[in-house]
Amino acid sequence: MDESESKLFGFLEKYLMGPMGKVATWRFVRAIMAAGMAAIPLVIVGSMFLVVNVLPETFTFLEGFFEATFFRFQDLYMLANQTTIGLLALYFCFTIGYEYTSIFAEEEEIDLSPLNGALLSIFAFFMTVPQLIWQNGEMSLVNTINDDAATIGGWEVTGDGISRLDATGVFTAIIMSIIAVQLYRLCVKRNWIIKMPEQVPTGVSRSFTALIPAFVIAFAVLILNGVLVLMGTDIFELIQIPFGFVTNLTGSWLGMLVITFLVHILWIVGIHGSTIVGGMLAPIWLNNMQANINGANLPYAGEFQTAYILLGGAGATLGLCIFMAFLAKSKQLSVLGKTALVPSFFNINEPILFGLPVIYNPFMAIPFFLAPMVSASIGYWAIKLGFVSPIVAMMPWPTPPGLGAFISSGDYMAIVVALICLIAASAIWYPFFRMYDQKLLAQEAGEDALI
Repeated sequence: MDESESKLFGFLEKYLMGPMGKVATWRFVRAIMAAGMAAIPLVIVGSMFLVVNVLPETFTFLEGFFEATFFRFQDLYMLANQTTIGLLALYFCFTIGYEYTSIFAEEEEIDLSPLNGALLSIFAFFMTVPQLIWQNGEMSLVNTINDDAATIGGWEVTGDGISRLDATGVFTAIIMSIIAVQLYRLCVKRNWIIKMPEQVPTGVSRSFTALIPAFVIAFAVLILNGVLVLMGTDIFELIQIPFGFVTNLTGSWLGMLVITFLVHILWIVGIHGSTIVGGMLAPIWLNNMQANINGANLPYAGEFQTAYILLGGAGATLGLCIFMAFLAKSKQLSVLGKTALVPSFFNINEPILFGLPVIYNPFMAIPFFLAPMVSASIGYWAIKLGFVSPIVAMMPWPTPPGLGAFISSGDYMAIVVALICLIAASAIWYPFFRMYDQKLLAQEAGEDALI
């Protein structure tokens, strides 16, 4: 690595890796990332049942068979979907409350109960869900009934379940969890708690410890609710203003390219960009997926990255791995390619990233950035222009390319689009592979001559 390249990586470490690494250490960000990871198994399970409903829309010849079989039990098996994706905000709220409290308890050595933190978070969140209105000098719960939904006692219910508890409520759940845990922490630090004698069992003692914090949280949330309702809005609508901007950013082609670039520029300096960026944006991608389920056409939703961008892992390196395994003339690339081939089909490419290496390798930086951005663009416009259905289901990230895109959308054309993305990414990698292979081959020949 020459001096200019060393300066470039030094610049990235100072002005990108440092700030992004610092953001990733923030306590509430770590709690949100933990919640996103914890929710993935539930979302995948719920998505698989949704795929059953989507299949006849793609394979129309199956409609009669599904009507006579699966759809007769639709209300039964879709409970698995309604109680996972349909309650996603609830799962986020509980997990963030638990993890955020655990972090404070461990790092500040405060006697906080993670379970209390989780329950107080749900308590705070649930107080914001019912819809209120100020009318004729009176504040009352909304009661309306129409063809699409019914709001009874402020709780809006649709055919898919209780509104505001699905992915659309995740942002509110995040904010209310943070507020609840911070108030709980404040009460304990200021000793605004009821202390029980040492002879009282720990579980009973901790429940009384949460009593005064629960009152504090209740009054805080009720005042917040009241003020917002008097202003003609509520916390859900208010939060949609800033988060709506970020959501719109992920819905644009330029925004998607920026996110993809950030993921890979972190990887190139040794930081797991997929975990950091993906963990922070998971609520938005899940919210976009919920919107697609409800009829939207947002490309950047769910596991879009795994379906169309990260084919073979970060950098879309599956094609590179195939070239190394079967076309490489240098021993190093040939052996590494054969070793990494099977994992690459399941989107695990750490052997290539660290073994080639791609990390801190300026020669590989251009295709590492360019290949995923090109495949992302192909996937984005294929969905945006209606050539393939948007993502409505989560898939396990190790699902092989093509199959994962099909599972996510239920559209067989997704397989074709994913393969086109793979071919385009591979075409970008090929000339760099050839040049690097020749370079290593010359080095190996020189070493053999010396021997």
